Formats: sequence, structure tokens, C-alpha cells
Amino acid sequence: MNVTTCDIKDPGFSLNCRGKLLDLSTPIIMGILNLTPDSFSDGGKHFEEKPALDQVAKMLKEGAAIIDIGAQSTRPKAEFLQPETEISRLGNLIPMIKQEFPEVTLSLDTFYSEVVQFGFDEGIDIINDISGGNFDPKMFETVSKTGLPYILMHNNETYDLMHKKLIEEDLLLKMNRYFSEKINELQSLGVKDIILDPGFGFGKTVEQQHQLLNETEFIDFGKHPLLIGISRKSFIYKPLRKKHSEIIEETQKFHQQVLEKGAKILRVHDVAEAKKTIDTFLNR
Repeated sequence: MNVTTCDIKDPGFSLNCRGKLLDLSTPIIMGILNLTPDSFSDGGKHFEEKPALDQVAKMLKEGAAIIDIGAQSTRPKAEFLQPETEISRLGNLIPMIKQEFPEVTLSLDTFYSEVVQFGFDEGIDIINDISGGNFDPKMFETVSKTGLPYILMHNNETYDLMHKKLIEEDLLLKMNRYFSEKINELQSLGVKDIILDPGFGFGKTVEQQHQLLNETEFIDFGKHPLLIGISRKSFIYKPLRKKHSEIIEETQKFHQQVLEKGAKILRVHDVAEAKKTIDTFLNR
């Protein structure tokens, strides 16, 4: 199904993941699995295969519909890794997860086309690219060849600038122009299933990120499914002078807000709490 042709008033979005349709008519959860020693909130916890598999089992039991695997931290001042290192960290984990949990939908968080190709060969179902194709000129072409759904995130133009706050013009105007141009490019290459991520935590002020929470429904005006990733983000916990692990209640209030404004996927660390929020939203 081509989600770009869905009726805006009643989208009925679904994603074609290797022939299996992932239904987005009601919101779903993407659970985060970091295979990194230096991620800002859970670095090192799931770096080895056994803890990683245990965490996948836990998130699936708590209600995750997608597991998002990332082998490179993109927090400010994180170590910059080459694709070979990401591939090495991924190791045999993708087929291991698929064997242990045959029905799982796996997303791969990378901005390298080489890692996308590796992940596709190993069995991933969705591509999650924080760079919007900007960090690797072969990314969009590779995405097209795989035929997988693609998560298009709003970000600055280069890796070095991705955490710089450079947006001085109207944020939504700039973001919608960015998405429109990228979507046109992807569609011209034959990419059908495109999910949009406004890029919380990347090159935006605290005020701009709250603007996005308040005006979520104007991001692309609902023409594509929207992923929101605010879990443990500093724009929430730093103004409150709390730790990233102490803002579950505040995060769920924002999750409720974006669900009411049309968000379809919540990318989270705390799956059980997000599941409660979605259940409350659906049972209003």
C-alpha cells in the first residue's frame, strides 16, 4: 500500500514490511534497543547478545510493535563511527532476534547505506535514518532497492551540524519544505512507504521543540504517518532539573498530546508506560 495516497481525513496508514502489512490505524510503539556503550540513557546495558535478546523479549511483552536497533549513539559529543564498526556491533543479532521472535518487526537505526544493505540482507523490516539521506549520498538509492519502509527525519545538513541550533526562520515552514523536497526525491526513486520524524533533540531549541508538540498536526498536514521520539530527551528533563530517568510522567503527558494530534508511532525506552498512554488514548 502506498501511504502517500491515503485520504488525509481518514488515512488508514499501513506499512509494507517485506510483504507483511503493519497496521497504523491505531498508534503503535517502537521500542529502542541501543547496541552502544555510550548512549545517553542506557549505554552499555544491551551491548552483548544475551542482554539484547532479553531486552527485546521484555519490550515485546510490554507491547512494542517495532524494535529499533541502533549501533551508533547520536547524542551530542558521541563518538563518530564508521559503517564497518556499526556492522561489527550488529554482528549476528538481527537473524538471532528473527529466529527467537519470528513475528517481530525490526527497524534499523543508521545513516549509512552500507549498513542498510547489511541489515536488509540480515532481515530488517524498516529503515530509520536520522540524517534524511544527507550523511550518505547513496542512502536514498539503497532504500529504494530494498523496498522497505523509510523513516525520514528532519535534521541539519551534516553530522557536525546536527546538534547545532541553526533554524531561525519559521520552524514548521522550514520543516514542511524539507519534508516535501525529500518525499519528492524518495518517490521519484520508487520509495512508497515513508514515515516522518520531526527530529526532537536535533538542532532545535527547547522552545522550538515545545512548538512542535503544540503544532504536531501541522507537520506535513497528516499526509504521512508521523513518528514521535521524545523519550528521555533533554528538552524535557533539563528545564525541570531532573534526570532522564525521572521524567516518565511528563513524557507520557506529551505522548498523550501528540497522539491527540495524529501521531502514529511512539519511539520510546519505557514501553510499558507508553502502552498505558496509548490504551488510555484509545479508550477515551
